[in-house]
Amino acid sequence: MPTRRLCSALALLGAVATAATLALGPVSPATADTRQPAPARQSTTAHGLASLTDLFAQRLLLADKVAAAKYGTDTPIDDPAREAQILTDVRARAAGLGLDPDGVAAVFRDQIEANKLVQRGLYARWDANPGERPTERPDLAKEVRPALDRITTGLLAALRETERARAVPSCGPRLAVAAGWSAHTHRLDAPHLEGLGRALASVCAGSR
Repeated sequence: MPTRRLCSALALLGAVATAATLALGPVSPATADTRQPAPARQSTTAHGLASLTDLFAQRLLLADKVAAAKYGTDTPIDDPAREAQILTDVRARAAGLGLDPDGVAAVFRDQIEANKLVQRGLYARWDANPGERPTERPDLAKEVRPALDRITTGLLAALRETERARAVPSCGPRLAVAAGWSAHTHRLDAPHLEGLGRALASVCAGSR
C-alpha cells in the first residue's frame, strides 16, 4: 500500500479506536456466530457513511468463519484466484452502476486484505490458546461465500449511494466517526477493529 494510503489508514484506525472506546464506551469481544448487534443510537452518520462501515464490519466478522474453515488444513489464507475473481466481478458491476471501476476495486482490495488480517490474527490466537480453537468447520462454498456475495452486492449499492459524500474533504473525519459507531454496534474486538481500520484506506476519493 502506498505511503499516503498507509498513513491515512493508520490515522483512521486511531480515530476509530477513539470513537469506539471513548465516545461509545468499551467494546466487548466479537463472536461472529452468536453475537447480536448492540442497539445503535441515533447519529448523523446513520444514513451516511455508516452504510459502508456497517457492511465492512459484517464482512470482517465473516472472517471468523473463513478462518475456522481453513485452520488446520492445507488451504492457505491467501487465495489469489478467488481474489482476482472478486475484483474482476466488482469492476464490471461498478461500471454498470456508473462508478469508477478502479476506485471500487481499490475498496474491495482493502476489504480482502482486512479480512486476511483478521484471519491471521485468529490463527495466532488459536495457536497460542488451543482451548479457543474452533470446534466446527464451516462450509466455505455453501455457507460463507454466499454471505460474502450478499455483502458485496450491498457494498456496491452503498458505494453508489455515498459517491458524493466520499468525494468531499470532510470524508475522512466522517468516515472515522461512522466506523466508530459501527465498531461499537457490532462489538468489534481488537483484531476486528484493526481489520476495520485497514478496510477504510480507499473509501474517500482523496485517499486513493
